Amino acid sequence: MRPAIGNAFWALRVLRFASALALIFGCCAIASASQGTGPLSPPALKPGEAPPLPEPSPLAQPRSKDQTGFPAALTASVIPPDSPVTQAAVELGEKLFFDPRLSADGTVACSTCHDPARAFTDGRPTSIGIGGRVGQRNAPTVLNALYNKTQFWDGRARTLEEQAALPMTNPFEMGMKSVADAVTQIASDADYQMRFAKAYGRLVNESDMLRTLATYERTLFSFDSPFDHFIAGDKNAISAEAARGWELFNTKARCNLCHALSEKERDNTAFTDNDFHNIGIGIIRHNVAPLAQQAERDIAKGNLRAVDDAAILTDLSALGRFLITRNQKDIAAFKTPDLRNVLVTVPYFHDGSQETLWDVVDHYNKGDGLKNPWLDGDIQPLALTEPEIDDLVAFLASLTSAPYKEFGAKEYARQQALSKVSRPQRDTARAFGPKSVQPEPPPL
Repeated sequence: MRPAIGNAFWALRVLRFASALALIFGCCAIASASQGTGPLSPPALKPGEAPPLPEPSPLAQPRSKDQTGFPAALTASVIPPDSPVTQAAVELGEKLFFDPRLSADGTVACSTCHDPARAFTDGRPTSIGIGGRVGQRNAPTVLNALYNKTQFWDGRARTLEEQAALPMTNPFEMGMKSVADAVTQIASDADYQMRFAKAYGRLVNESDMLRTLATYERTLFSFDSPFDHFIAGDKNAISAEAARGWELFNTKARCNLCHALSEKERDNTAFTDNDFHNIGIGIIRHNVAPLAQQAERDIAKGNLRAVDDAAILTDLSALGRFLITRNQKDIAAFKTPDLRNVLVTVPYFHDGSQETLWDVVDHYNKGDGLKNPWLDGDIQPLALTEPEIDDLVAFLASLTSAPYKEFGAKEYARQQALSKVSRPQRDTARAFGPKSVQPEPPPL
């Protein structure tokens, strides 16, 4: 058996070879993965083509703290003492966020996958990077990412600074050989030299580049939704359907078991437990036991670069949190996302496999997870009726923040119309049937 350092070396070689094959064969997955959904659907791409670069807009600006529902104490608690939020740092971070020079071929920026016009997502099932290379994961929103205990769907980064570095060096995302190479691309720019000196009193450098990107992202808090006004006392801020959906969320629909900080108290702010769960998405189309064995064999635990490549480049992505912890209970477990602005961050789940919120609720309603030994114990048939499903979706739509009100209205209408003619996840018999008996986990 190779020692850990050897495992890491060979894992990186294999994963880099996989990326090369994808490039050689023109990224065959582009045809399906580049097709987005919603009223702001991203354009289809030719083989080998990176997505167009979003332009800075008012939606990219740091958010005001004068929002109904804004958690002042929580926000203050998540700002690192060594990274104060200053105007100079925020403005520098925003400029870098839109700069394609941080990618190997100058075609991809952070904003490519996190477009402010699309609530800092890209509208695609899985993201597309340099050379039109298609990854394995859906781009999560940057909105409210400052409150996350970990970053990425599998929690492989602990901080926004760590998160900022990994896409730069991932061959399917921004493709740099190192973060230092990204620094080299901008180090001689007189405007950046001035901005780094103003923000940090130093020359352009790697640590401050990651710090300033994270500082900008910590200004992207998003509240002030109709639901926030409802909680603040305006009982007419949401519809009767949405109000009933809020009750279902905390009772029969069992959403609060994951989308709340506590099962005992209603959570009006976070809508996540900051934990990881196997909810039955993607488990059937992947034979995860051999994948877990492969990960154990080829990727040294703690090798973040190798884990990042595996998560974005290969089918090992289906293992989720297991890639980091190597605990069998974490096989195919992914992070519980914050539900704020969920309506406008379509498509859904870590693989972008569901097109509407009706599909999402249908998935949970049937207690999905047949032949899934690692299914979360809280997943079970919910016996939600069609009016109850509509109410729950209405509640989720009420979590849309004010800047995305118009976008949200169009997206709700689109999804509602689609739900009338296409419900691929609906299975009434299973929704109203008993909980499936899951097989025992196989030995790894």
